[in-house]
Amino acid sequence: MLFFCHHCKLATHTLYDTFIKHKNECEFLSQPGSWEVTKTLCPLIQQPKPQNAITIAVSSRVLFNMDKEQQIYEQKGMEHEMEPFAPGPAFPFVKALEAVNTRLRELYPESEELFDVVLMTNSHAHVGLRLINTINHHRECLITHTDTHMHKHVHTCAQPGHCAVNELGLRVPGDEGIAAATMFNPPEKRTEVSETQLRVAFDGDAVLFSDESERIFKAHGLDKFFEHEKAHENTLLDHGPLKGFLESLGKLQNKFYAKGQRLDCPIRTYLVTARSAASSGTRALKTLRSWGLETDEALFLAGAPKGPMLEKIRPHIFFDDQMFHVEGASQLGTVAAHVPYGVAQKLPQKKPAKENTKDFSATTK
Repeated sequence: MLFFCHHCKLATHTLYDTFIKHKNECEFLSQPGSWEVTKTLCPLIQQPKPQNAITIAVSSRVLFNMDKEQQIYEQKGMEHEMEPFAPGPAFPFVKALEAVNTRLRELYPESEELFDVVLMTNSHAHVGLRLINTINHHRECLITHTDTHMHKHVHTCAQPGHCAVNELGLRVPGDEGIAAATMFNPPEKRTEVSETQLRVAFDGDAVLFSDESERIFKAHGLDKFFEHEKAHENTLLDHGPLKGFLESLGKLQNKFYAKGQRLDCPIRTYLVTARSAASSGTRALKTLRSWGLETDEALFLAGAPKGPMLEKIRPHIFFDDQMFHVEGASQLGTVAAHVPYGVAQKLPQKKPAKENTKDFSATTK
């Protein structure tokens, strides 16, 4: 029988009584007051999850390369179940999150503001066995089984500023404060990204901001859009689905700045927008400033393709509401995520190649 210990993240075949004894020991050692002793006695046990953790829930199909595994199981049975899966498109993203946590713990040993990575799956149980072996190999994430548990856990994690990645319920949870997106695996080789600095790039309208301005553009064209933005230059935009995630990243950045590490901060954020700096960028920047937020770089491309710029800045993930920009970024090696929010979703769009898509949902409010 398989058992999975959520405290030390160890999956094992063992007798039930033996596992319960192991689990009880882990529960005792995982108590907050026992942590100083715990990390000496059992270094595998993870520090207790802080209440203010930024929860990142990742689907197995995003974190690991599992596209062909269900087909292999159906055709050939349980071959290769002891071999770990290859890293998937979200793997570098998770590695970067872990790197940020390491730096935070060095500076703030008692910090409760950390990334907490949770792995979710609805794979067949036999495929799940190989997944557990992969988890033990990488020791990256926590796993929850079955669709029911996944939905329940996503709702549990749906707190302001939290981000989740999963396979199901992309649009329905969006109505409950969970912003949804679909992650794309680049068809060719993925761009190499930093292992020590987390880089996240956001589109502006319908991602960080509401789709108010985009509605004007879709309904009346570019000239009316410019007129509207000029007339409303000092009127703040409403927040979009991923504003809370940027806010959480900003709070963590400030913790590094407070220790004099602004130039060596392991988090870097980007605004990559089709807006023009001269004609419509002012409103976007004023809105961010009013929220007490900023991005490390604000790139106003004036309608130019985003893919080449993203290829240069090398983010771990790029969020955009328009498939045109998502596909353009993906074609050039960037892991991009489509945010199904706003007026752009009501227009006909080209369907992506099935083999290159993964589901991603961000639980932000």
